[in-house]
Amino acid sequence: MLNLILFGPPGAGKGTQATKLVDKYKLVHLSTGDILRSEIAAGTKLGLEAKKLMDQGMLVPDEIVINMIDSKINNNPASKGFIFDGFPRTLAQAQELDELLLQHKTSITATLALEVDNEELTHRILERGKSSGRADDQDEATIKKRIGEYTSKTSPLKEYYKKQGKLHTVNGIGDVDEIFNSLCIEIAKCS
Repeated sequence: MLNLILFGPPGAGKGTQATKLVDKYKLVHLSTGDILRSEIAAGTKLGLEAKKLMDQGMLVPDEIVINMIDSKINNNPASKGFIFDGFPRTLAQAQELDELLLQHKTSITATLALEVDNEELTHRILERGKSSGRADDQDEATIKKRIGEYTSKTSPLKEYYKKQGKLHTVNGIGDVDEIFNSLCIEIAKCS
């Protein structure tokens, strides 16, 4: 089973590359944001619990998110693997994910980190903001804060996966297909 974590700061191209990886390797895309929204929309027990917390302005606890991921894994028994997007975000989440996958007799195959310098990220997000209309994509100070937040939170995760020999960095600047090919080369090294 091929299980990938896709890391990258806002504007690195994770969404574009995740779609291409899902298509090529026939993976199930596990975006925690999407999972939360679908569980809430479906009115599941976990979804209702998450909605109650979110309505109170609280973060959804790791335990609920892990249980939602567990549910998705259980609902896709024939899957060739999973690509995790937006999770884990903390060291505790990474450890919980490892434990969950172990229960399913599998593990993370590779952690792919798209590396893009801050100047390029800011430029990309500002350009995206022109077409998306998202206010947070149009304010340079907000963008820099989001990039800084990402960097500070993922540094320990990169070290965690590096110690496991599972961290693979890929230059996220250039042609979309060239970046995709670089990701595929890194995945091939793990198979």
